[in-house]
Amino acid sequence: MPLKRRVFCAATAAFIMVPARAQFKVEISGVGATQLPIAIARFRDEDKSGQSPSAIIRADLERSGAFRGVDNSATLDETSQPQFGEWRARAADALAAGSITRLADGRFDIRFKLWDVVKGSELGGQSRAVDGGEVRLESHRIADYIYEKLTGEKGVFSTRIAYVTRAGSRYTLTVADADGVNGQIALNSTQPVISPSWSPNGKELAYVSFEKQKAVVYVHNVATGERRAIADFRGSNSAPAWSPDGQSLAVTLSRDGGSQLFLIGKNGENPRRITTSQAIDTESRFSADGRWIYFTSDRGGGPQIYRMPATGGSAERITFGGNYNISAALSPDGRTLVYVTRSGNAFRLMALDLSSPGAQAVPLTDSADDEHPSFAPNGRLLVYATRMQGRSVLMTTTLDGKIKARLPSTTADLREPVWGPYGR
Repeated sequence: MPLKRRVFCAATAAFIMVPARAQFKVEISGVGATQLPIAIARFRDEDKSGQSPSAIIRADLERSGAFRGVDNSATLDETSQPQFGEWRARAADALAAGSITRLADGRFDIRFKLWDVVKGSELGGQSRAVDGGEVRLESHRIADYIYEKLTGEKGVFSTRIAYVTRAGSRYTLTVADADGVNGQIALNSTQPVISPSWSPNGKELAYVSFEKQKAVVYVHNVATGERRAIADFRGSNSAPAWSPDGQSLAVTLSRDGGSQLFLIGKNGENPRRITTSQAIDTESRFSADGRWIYFTSDRGGGPQIYRMPATGGSAERITFGGNYNISAALSPDGRTLVYVTRSGNAFRLMALDLSSPGAQAVPLTDSADDEHPSFAPNGRLLVYATRMQGRSVLMTTTLDGKIKARLPSTTADLREPVWGPYGR
């Protein structure tokens, strides 16, 4: 169980991927140090698809913190010959435009092209025919293409997030696009659901359900809804975290007394204890290379982040600033640790540069109730939960904390987000 105080209530589960309730516009705030100005023209006939690819692409790029949208009312397509002087006068460094055509079989042919306005040259483009339900996903893929072409790094807009919602006594495990839109309910329960964790291949989610009136760890196939209990031992079974190879998970079990870390096979086989302290050891996270496990423990008198070899062994303390640090998230390159610290009565995200010995942690947020940070697979964004206007919402932030976006929400509380891997 997480060390931060939580309140739960209770009774049944169903497994159907059904649309979540209404979605709203992503709200973006803040200004980055360097942002490339880009114009995304309205795609020709985009309204006929029931979506607005240009708006989706623009919001994706702005949320990344690497781009600043240039206002324009132009409608261009991939066959246009842009007047680069006019776009330079609008202070655009890059320009993207495209079109959507309804095909005879009902699919949509989506095409786009990207230009370097400064050099007056074409940077490439692509064309793909997709079903009507995939227009939004294709828009995210176009944003990925643009992001990678202009930054040299892989985009994450076509990936997914998972999170838990609570509305009254109803809990749902929801899977959505990385911008929080297009949510699909994977699990619906009247008992608490906590601690979702994506498998490395993005096909399964591990989580904890209380439907048996105790904490049990399940692994759930996102596409089919099939699931299996992998940790249902005496006592509490909690805090699953996948190993990078997808063959095992680290979990916190109290079956031998106390709350200790165990490694267990993906089907629940061969549980093996890897910590032997008298403390609470929980919230484990693997490093991307599989060598290390980071975890929260109160073995020093208060909760702090520790690190140990993934096969077991002695642990070293990682966080020292403050007396309450929990919920480690490790960047894919292993250079940055983000965690939740308590300062007075406020819970805030902190970032620690692990590549610089002696580095001091720096705050990423100035809110008062942050929890459960999770890195995007390119390490450039984080998703986390916080409270605004009396309820829990999801936010993303850039790694410098300068660009934040509030993801769409309903009247339900949204919590415990986790960012999925590449590959969809």
